[in-house]
This record gives sequence, C-alpha cells and structure tokens, in this order.
Amino acid sequence: MEYKILVADDEKEIRELLRLYLENSGYQVLEAEDGQQALDILRSEKIDLCLLDIMMPKVDGYRVLQELRKESNIPVMILSAKDADSEKILGLNLGADDYMAKPFNPLEAIARVNSNIRRFYSLGTSPVTETIKVKDLEIDVDSCELRRNGELIDLTSVEYKIMELFMKHPGKVFTKQQIYEYGWGEDFIVADNNIMVCISKLRDKLDEDPSAYIKTIRGLGYRLER
Repeated sequence: MEYKILVADDEKEIRELLRLYLENSGYQVLEAEDGQQALDILRSEKIDLCLLDIMMPKVDGYRVLQELRKESNIPVMILSAKDADSEKILGLNLGADDYMAKPFNPLEAIARVNSNIRRFYSLGTSPVTETIKVKDLEIDVDSCELRRNGELIDLTSVEYKIMELFMKHPGKVFTKQQIYEYGWGEDFIVADNNIMVCISKLRDKLDEDPSAYIKTIRGLGYRLER
C-alpha cells in the first residue's frame, strides 16, 4: 500500500527536501504552502499522515491541527522553528503525535514518519478482529476505536496505543518507559513530558475524575483500574 503524506510548509526548500526523501521511501506526497491550502487538501484527499509547519500564512498550523482533529485522528507531525517546551506541549495538547524542531535531519524526519505510519496502521501484523472491554470502556482493535458506554471517544494515534496497552492488561502497572516505547514506538532515553501530557489528556477524555480510570502509582508508573 502506498501511503499519502501531506507536507504543509510555507518554505519551498523544505517541501522539496521532504518530498525527495519521502518519495525515495515509497510515499506519495502532496504539498501545501499555507494553512488554508492544507485544510482544503485534508478535506478533499485521503491523507495518511501530515507534516505540519506552525508559522504559515492565512491559517497557522495550530488552527489547522484543531480543525483536523474535529474530523480525523491521522498522525500529525509538527515541524517548527519554535523549540521551546511550551510550544511542544501546546502542539501535543492540540492533538499532534510528534514534534520536530527546525532545522532537522531529513533522515530522522523520515524515520519518525515511518514510525508513526507503522504504529498507526499496524504494518506487518495480521488482521485482528478483537474487542476488549474494561468496566464501561470498549476498544475495537480492528477499527482502532475506543467507546465509553457506546459513545465514541476521539483519540490521537498515541492515545489509542496507550489505551490499547492499558486495556489489554487492566490492573497492571506500566512504567513511563514501557508506556513511551509502546505509544511512541521509540526507545525511551530520558524523562519526557509527553507522557504526562498524554495521560492528562486521556483522563480528561475518559472522565471528569482524573483517577477514575488511569491511576498514578507513585514512583512506579500508571495502571488502568479494573
């Protein structure tokens, strides 16, 4: 299967560089030079992953991400010259799956694209038709959907993977390293705020009570209550 990637960036040189590397890796590439064009493409084409710049004309990347998350949970990688922790946390809170600061190594960018595609679309695995139930939560492994009392909960790809991990092993305590490596599909090297942000967002989506489903086990990690 040929996956379709949207590269949304107002810098032509970056779009052309990413197109070269992505096409050499077997991806089909579409380009957008401003936020409005990105939204138009996302609404008219079946995009499998979006590489999204923040500072773009007409509509900025954060607004594009907000609008996209109303309709789709495809992987989104932010590419931005803003590398402050506050900017990264904002992007992740709005629903991004990954964040790379400019300038970046194009080989690393492709590796991250591959990781997000593999994680979200489960490359190399056999078709699974499995439903897992814990309390009033139900996860459909085949369609990658989570429901609470039958109502669909909108999740990013990373949030889905973390909930899949928890629901396959309710009551089991997972360390931050285990959660990161399963959710992000990368080796865990240092403590990362991404985990706390993601857990916080999941709690908000599941219930008003922060510990109703996901409980913090001090000094150890997190577990899903049975």
